[in-house]
Amino acid sequence: MTITDAAATPLAADPDACSAAPIDPCGSESSEARVIRDVLSRVGDKWSLLVIRMLHNGPLRFTQLQRSIDGISHRMLTQTLRNLERDGLVSRTSYPEIPPRVEYAATDLGRSLALPVLGLVEWASTHHASITDSRDAFDAARD
Repeated sequence: MTITDAAATPLAADPDACSAAPIDPCGSESSEARVIRDVLSRVGDKWSLLVIRMLHNGPLRFTQLQRSIDGISHRMLTQTLRNLERDGLVSRTSYPEIPPRVEYAATDLGRSLALPVLGLVEWASTHHASITDSRDAFDAARD
């Protein structure tokens, strides 16, 4: 399935499709809804999205990841990788070599997230000019 195919699925095309979901994460205070909001919060932050995107093509070392994600600090990348590893989206493999070598890879669960992430990245790339124009118009109207 390509990114374009994913965008054509009924869930992506139907804004009311979320209301048909078995658990409503927006209005419910159930423990399941809280877990869904927590997961969306984790995978929805910009650094997690970018890390998942970079690991989509295969394992990378910490330094490779940091160099490929513009603007991410050492501390933020460390925190993001730990959180993604905790959630089962990224695996960390340490090799007993000198110097030590550690690689990060997307797990099967993380790879299943890659398609929606790539779709979001494509959407942002396609619509960034319109969003910038809207921001400029909004800011100009407020001045």
